[in-house]
Amino acid sequence: MKTADFDFVLPKELIALHPAPVRDHSRLLVLRRDGPLEHRKFYDLTEYLGAGDMLLLNDTKVFPARVTGSKPAGGEIDLLLVREVDGTGVWEALFRGKYCGGITVFGDIRAEIWRDAGGGDAGEGTLPPKGYIRFPDMDPSCIRELLWRYGSMPLPPYIRREPRDEDRERYQTVYAEHQGSIAAPTAGLHFTGELLRRIRDKGVLTRTLTLHVGTGTFKPVRTERLDEHVMDAEYFEMDAALPGEILAVKERGGRLITVGTTATRAIEGFLSGRYKKCGQPGANGRKSTLCGHTDIFIYPGYRFRVVDGLLTNFHLPGSTPLMLVSALAGVENIRNAYENAIAAGYRFFSYGDAMLIS
Repeated sequence: MKTADFDFVLPKELIALHPAPVRDHSRLLVLRRDGPLEHRKFYDLTEYLGAGDMLLLNDTKVFPARVTGSKPAGGEIDLLLVREVDGTGVWEALFRGKYCGGITVFGDIRAEIWRDAGGGDAGEGTLPPKGYIRFPDMDPSCIRELLWRYGSMPLPPYIRREPRDEDRERYQTVYAEHQGSIAAPTAGLHFTGELLRRIRDKGVLTRTLTLHVGTGTFKPVRTERLDEHVMDAEYFEMDAALPGEILAVKERGGRLITVGTTATRAIEGFLSGRYKKCGQPGANGRKSTLCGHTDIFIYPGYRFRVVDGLLTNFHLPGSTPLMLVSALAGVENIRNAYENAIAAGYRFFSYGDAMLIS
């Protein structure tokens, strides 16, 4: 297929700039692959889950990865810290603004920055240029504490406003536990503790894994053909018993419903063998752990190993998450669902409404 097959026109006023006043009062578009669309509220989700099903959540936690530093010669530089490189204290970073590298100051903390060779400035709709940053006067284990002090939540660029204090709570799932993402697994933003309790009371199993959202999720597809695109790898981790639990659920006639494209990529990446094993299992505190880095790219034609249904938000035109949901539901079904969502005024993207594919 071609990248152009996943383009669509979205009115700017449908891009959600703020979360819904109450998490589970977001709208829910139900897409049954063998039936008509239904327009519901997210708190109606329990009606579409049955005893014996499993809901798989991504419990990654977003850290305030966006920081603004001061250049010695004057002016500011805006950075997004992506991940630490193998515990070295050196971080991969994306940054905006012209700066070839050198010393930068964050509050009273000194930092050294250098850019990838040949990195240009970012254009609209692209990832910013990549570089590296380290804090020579700090213990590497204290850097995340620095970010919580000086950083702000890394809201996506289409949310055209500065992050606020409320975003530290609302751009985070209620079950976030393991810190490491530069973006929220947004399908999970609609859950409340009470809704999860009602789901469990119905006999639905809830399990978690961790996939730290990095640049792989947002890397734009620049190739004309989908099969020529290469994803950046992202770290995942799960309890060693989880794959067996999932297979047992399916053998008993239950369904696996993943919450978000990130949870989908993690479990499908592992079970399809599309990952590289990590060197230090248990980084997030699980006692018995499977972990690795997956660059799996799921697009139409992919054969799903275990996923039966998916809770997801509405995605950007031409994005890899849109291609993933199209692989599960069918290209025409998704195109029709999106046309209906736009006509009905659904809110799109990270702080927007949700869709259940069942």
